[in-house]
Amino acid sequence: MILIYPAIEISHNCCVEIVHGIPGSEHVYSVDPVQLAVMWRGENAKTLHVVDLDGIAEGRIVNEDVIRRMVKAVDIPIQMGGGLRTYDEIKRVLDLGVYRVSIATAAVEQPGLVERLVKEFGTRKIDIAIISEGGKVSIKGGAKATEITPLDLALQMTRLGVSRILYGEREDGLHDKALPYDTLKELAIKTGVRITARGGVSNYKDLMRLQELEKYGVDSVVVGKPLYENHFPCQALWRLNELALTDLGPTRRI
Repeated sequence: MILIYPAIEISHNCCVEIVHGIPGSEHVYSVDPVQLAVMWRGENAKTLHVVDLDGIAEGRIVNEDVIRRMVKAVDIPIQMGGGLRTYDEIKRVLDLGVYRVSIATAAVEQPGLVERLVKEFGTRKIDIAIISEGGKVSIKGGAKATEITPLDLALQMTRLGVSRILYGEREDGLHDKALPYDTLKELAIKTGVRITARGGVSNYKDLMRLQELEKYGVDSVVVGKPLYENHFPCQALWRLNELALTDLGPTRRI
Protein backbone atom coordinates (compact mmCIF):
# COMPACT_ATOMS: atom_id res chain seq x y z
CA MET A 1 0.00 0.00 0.00
CA ILE A 2 1.28 3.47 -0.88
CA LEU A 3 2.71 5.30 2.12
CA ILE A 4 1.43 8.86 2.57
CA TYR A 5 3.73 11.56 3.92
CA PRO A 6 1.71 14.53 5.22
CA ALA A 7 3.71 17.63 4.29
CA ILE A 8 4.47 20.33 6.83
CA GLU A 9 6.03 23.46 5.36
CA ILE A 10 7.59 25.87 7.84
CA SER A 11 8.30 29.58 7.46
CA HIS A 12 9.15 31.93 10.34
CA ASN A 13 8.46 29.14 12.85
CA CYS A 14 4.89 28.70 11.59
CA CYS A 15 3.03 26.33 9.28
CA VAL A 16 2.31 27.66 5.82
CA GLU A 17 -0.81 25.50 5.40
CA ILE A 18 -3.55 25.43 8.01
CA VAL A 19 -6.01 22.57 8.35
CA HIS A 20 -9.53 23.50 7.30
CA GLY A 21 -11.75 22.03 9.97
CA ILE A 22 -15.50 21.76 10.11
CA PRO A 23 -17.32 24.97 11.15
CA GLY A 24 -16.71 25.69 14.80
CA SER A 25 -13.40 23.81 14.98
CA GLU A 26 -11.13 26.69 14.09
CA HIS A 27 -9.62 26.74 17.59
CA VAL A 28 -8.35 23.18 17.21
CA TYR A 29 -5.80 23.70 14.46
CA SER A 30 -2.64 25.49 15.41
CA VAL A 31 -0.09 27.24 13.22
CA ASP A 32 2.51 25.60 15.46
CA PRO A 33 4.35 22.96 13.34
CA VAL A 34 4.91 20.80 16.41
CA GLN A 35 1.21 20.62 17.23
CA LEU A 36 0.44 19.93 13.58
CA ALA A 37 2.94 17.05 13.58
CA VAL A 38 1.19 15.67 16.64
CA MET A 39 -2.19 16.01 14.90
CA TRP A 40 -1.05 14.08 11.82
CA ARG A 41 0.41 11.43 14.09
CA GLY A 42 -2.90 11.22 15.88
CA GLU A 43 -4.51 10.59 12.50
CA ASN A 44 -2.19 7.58 12.10
CA ALA A 45 0.49 9.10 9.86
CA LYS A 46 3.45 6.73 9.69
CA THR A 47 5.96 9.40 8.70
CA LEU A 48 6.14 13.15 7.93
CA HIS A 49 7.75 15.28 5.24
CA VAL A 50 8.94 18.62 6.60
CA VAL A 51 10.23 21.51 4.50
CA ASP A 52 12.14 24.47 5.88
CA LEU A 53 11.02 27.12 3.38
CA ASP A 54 13.25 29.74 4.97
CA GLY A 55 16.13 27.31 4.56
CA ILE A 56 15.52 27.09 0.82
CA ALA A 57 15.83 30.86 0.53
CA GLU A 58 18.95 31.09 2.69
CA GLY A 59 20.68 27.86 1.76
CA ARG A 60 20.95 26.66 5.35
CA ILE A 61 18.71 25.28 8.10
CA VAL A 62 16.76 28.17 9.66
CA ASN A 63 14.00 26.58 11.73
CA GLU A 64 16.30 24.26 13.66
CA ASP A 65 14.57 24.59 17.03
CA VAL A 66 11.19 23.76 15.50
CA ILE A 67 12.60 20.66 13.84
CA ARG A 68 14.18 19.52 17.11
CA ARG A 69 10.87 19.89 18.96
CA MET A 70 8.97 18.07 16.23
CA VAL A 71 11.33 15.10 16.42
CA LYS A 72 10.80 14.89 20.18
CA ALA A 73 7.01 15.29 19.94
CA VAL A 74 6.20 12.32 17.67
CA ASP A 75 7.25 8.69 17.55
CA ILE A 76 7.47 8.39 13.76
CA PRO A 77 10.28 9.13 11.29
CA ILE A 78 10.59 12.67 9.96
CA GLN A 79 12.00 13.35 6.52
CA MET A 80 13.24 16.90 6.00
CA GLY A 81 14.41 19.13 3.18
CA GLY A 82 15.01 22.78 2.50
CA GLY A 83 18.35 24.46 1.88
CA LEU A 84 20.52 21.52 2.94
CA ARG A 85 23.58 22.14 0.78
CA THR A 86 26.63 21.42 2.93
CA TYR A 87 27.95 18.42 4.82
CA ASP A 88 27.88 20.26 8.15
CA GLU A 89 24.27 21.36 7.72
CA ILE A 90 23.11 17.89 6.75
CA LYS A 91 24.95 16.22 9.61
CA ARG A 92 23.45 18.77 12.00
CA VAL A 93 19.94 17.90 10.85
CA LEU A 94 20.56 14.17 11.19
CA ASP A 95 22.00 14.79 14.66
CA LEU A 96 18.68 16.43 15.60
CA GLY A 97 17.04 13.04 15.11
CA VAL A 98 15.65 13.56 11.62
CA TYR A 99 15.43 10.16 9.97
CA ARG A 100 16.14 11.18 6.36
CA VAL A 101 17.22 14.33 4.55
CA SER A 102 16.10 15.36 1.06
CA ILE A 103 18.81 16.92 -1.06
CA ALA A 104 17.98 18.88 -4.20
CA THR A 105 20.32 21.71 -5.20
CA ALA A 106 23.43 20.04 -3.81
CA ALA A 107 22.72 16.94 -5.90
CA VAL A 108 23.16 19.01 -9.05
CA GLU A 109 25.97 21.27 -7.88
CA GLN A 110 27.89 18.89 -5.60
CA PRO A 111 27.47 15.24 -6.61
CA GLY A 112 30.63 14.41 -4.66
CA LEU A 113 28.84 15.50 -1.49
CA VAL A 114 26.02 13.07 -2.20
CA GLU A 115 28.49 10.23 -2.62
CA ARG A 116 30.16 11.10 0.68
CA LEU A 117 26.84 11.29 2.52
CA VAL A 118 25.65 7.93 1.22
CA LYS A 119 28.91 6.26 2.22
CA GLU A 120 28.95 7.84 5.68
CA PHE A 121 25.28 7.74 6.69
CA GLY A 122 23.85 5.00 4.47
CA THR A 123 21.29 5.01 1.70
CA ARG A 124 18.26 5.14 3.99
CA LYS A 125 19.31 8.52 5.39
CA ILE A 126 19.52 10.32 2.04
CA ASP A 127 17.10 10.89 -0.79
CA ILE A 128 17.40 13.10 -3.83
CA ALA A 129 14.58 15.56 -4.44
CA ILE A 130 14.11 16.17 -8.15
CA ILE A 131 11.72 18.91 -9.17
CA SER A 132 11.01 19.17 -12.87
CA GLU A 133 9.70 22.19 -14.74
CA GLY A 134 9.22 21.96 -18.48
CA GLY A 135 11.01 18.62 -18.57
CA LYS A 136 14.19 19.94 -16.94
CA VAL A 137 15.41 19.92 -13.34
CA SER A 138 14.99 23.16 -11.40
CA ILE A 139 16.98 23.94 -8.26
CA LYS A 140 17.15 26.50 -5.45
CA GLY A 141 13.45 26.24 -4.78
CA GLY A 142 12.59 26.64 -8.46
CA ALA A 143 14.56 29.87 -8.79
CA LYS A 144 17.16 28.40 -11.15
CA ALA A 145 16.62 26.23 -14.23
CA THR A 146 19.08 23.66 -15.49
CA GLU A 147 19.48 21.72 -18.73
CA ILE A 148 19.46 18.38 -16.92
CA THR A 149 16.57 15.99 -17.43
CA PRO A 150 15.07 14.28 -14.37
CA LEU A 151 16.03 10.85 -15.67
CA ASP A 152 19.65 11.84 -16.30
CA LEU A 153 19.98 13.23 -12.77
CA ALA A 154 18.25 10.21 -11.26
CA LEU A 155 20.58 7.82 -13.09
CA GLN A 156 23.63 9.82 -12.01
CA MET A 157 22.49 9.68 -8.40
CA THR A 158 21.81 5.93 -8.48
CA ARG A 159 25.37 5.39 -9.71
CA LEU A 160 26.53 7.21 -6.57
CA GLY A 161 24.57 4.79 -4.40
CA VAL A 162 21.31 6.69 -3.87
CA SER A 163 18.37 4.35 -3.31
CA ARG A 164 15.42 6.78 -3.21
CA ILE A 165 14.26 9.62 -5.44
CA LEU A 166 11.63 12.18 -4.43
CA TYR A 167 10.05 13.40 -7.67
CA GLY A 168 7.64 16.24 -8.33
CA GLU A 169 6.75 18.67 -11.09
CA ARG A 170 6.14 22.38 -11.25
CA GLU A 171 4.18 24.43 -13.74
CA ASP A 172 4.41 28.22 -13.93
CA GLY A 173 6.27 28.24 -10.62
CA LEU A 174 3.68 26.13 -8.81
CA HIS A 175 3.57 22.43 -8.10
CA ASP A 176 1.63 20.74 -10.87
CA LYS A 177 -1.82 19.48 -9.95
CA ALA A 178 -1.62 16.59 -12.43
CA LEU A 179 -0.12 13.29 -11.36
CA PRO A 180 3.04 12.68 -13.48
CA TYR A 181 2.13 9.01 -13.84
CA ASP A 182 4.26 8.14 -16.87
CA THR A 183 7.36 9.94 -15.62
CA LEU A 184 7.14 8.28 -12.21
CA LYS A 185 6.84 4.89 -13.90
CA GLU A 186 9.81 5.61 -16.18
CA LEU A 187 12.01 6.75 -13.30
CA ALA A 188 11.16 3.67 -11.25
CA ILE A 189 11.78 1.20 -14.08
CA LYS A 190 14.94 2.76 -15.48
CA THR A 191 16.67 3.51 -12.19
CA GLY A 192 15.56 0.49 -10.19
CA VAL A 193 15.33 2.57 -6.99
CA ARG A 194 12.39 3.51 -4.79
CA ILE A 195 10.41 6.54 -5.86
CA THR A 196 8.40 8.92 -3.70
CA ALA A 197 5.96 11.14 -5.60
CA ARG A 198 5.82 14.73 -4.45
CA GLY A 199 2.37 16.17 -5.06
CA GLY A 200 0.06 15.22 -7.90
CA VAL A 201 -2.39 13.40 -5.62
CA SER A 202 -5.46 15.58 -5.14
CA ASN A 203 -8.01 12.99 -4.09
CA TYR A 204 -8.72 9.33 -3.45
CA LYS A 205 -8.89 8.47 -7.17
CA ASP A 206 -5.40 9.88 -7.72
CA LEU A 207 -4.14 7.84 -4.79
CA MET A 208 -5.61 4.65 -6.22
CA ARG A 209 -4.06 5.38 -9.62
CA LEU A 210 -0.68 5.94 -8.01
CA GLN A 211 -1.12 2.62 -6.22
CA GLU A 212 -0.84 0.94 -9.65
CA LEU A 213 2.82 2.00 -9.78
CA GLU A 214 3.80 0.31 -6.53
CA LYS A 215 4.82 -2.83 -8.38
CA TYR A 216 7.42 -0.78 -10.26
CA GLY A 217 8.90 0.83 -7.14
CA VAL A 218 6.76 3.93 -6.56
CA ASP A 219 5.95 3.26 -2.93
CA SER A 220 5.03 6.60 -1.33
CA VAL A 221 3.70 10.11 -1.88
CA VAL A 222 4.05 13.49 -0.19
CA VAL A 223 0.63 15.14 0.10
CA GLY A 224 0.15 18.73 1.22
CA LYS A 225 -2.76 20.99 0.35
CA PRO A 226 -5.35 18.24 -0.43
CA LEU A 227 -4.87 16.82 3.07
CA TYR A 228 -5.20 20.24 4.66
CA GLU A 229 -8.38 20.89 2.68
CA ASN A 230 -9.92 17.52 3.64
CA HIS A 231 -10.15 16.00 0.16
CA PHE A 232 -10.21 12.42 1.46
CA PRO A 233 -13.43 10.77 2.76
CA CYS A 234 -12.07 9.65 6.15
CA GLN A 235 -11.06 13.17 7.09
CA ALA A 236 -14.60 14.25 7.97
CA LEU A 237 -14.53 11.73 10.82
CA TRP A 238 -11.14 12.98 11.99
CA ARG A 239 -12.37 16.56 12.11
CA LEU A 240 -15.39 15.56 14.20
CA ASN A 241 -13.15 13.67 16.59
CA GLU A 242 -10.75 16.60 16.95
CA LEU A 243 -13.61 18.99 17.65
CA ALA A 244 -14.36 17.03 20.82
CA LEU A 245 -10.76 16.89 22.04
CA THR A 246 -9.53 19.30 24.69
CA ASP A 247 -5.92 18.14 24.57
CA LEU A 248 -3.89 17.88 21.39
CA GLY A 249 -0.73 16.91 23.25
CA PRO A 250 1.43 13.88 22.35
CA THR A 251 0.22 11.73 25.26
CA ARG A 252 -3.41 12.07 24.23
CA ARG A 253 -2.78 11.71 20.53
CA ILE A 254 -0.18 8.96 20.21
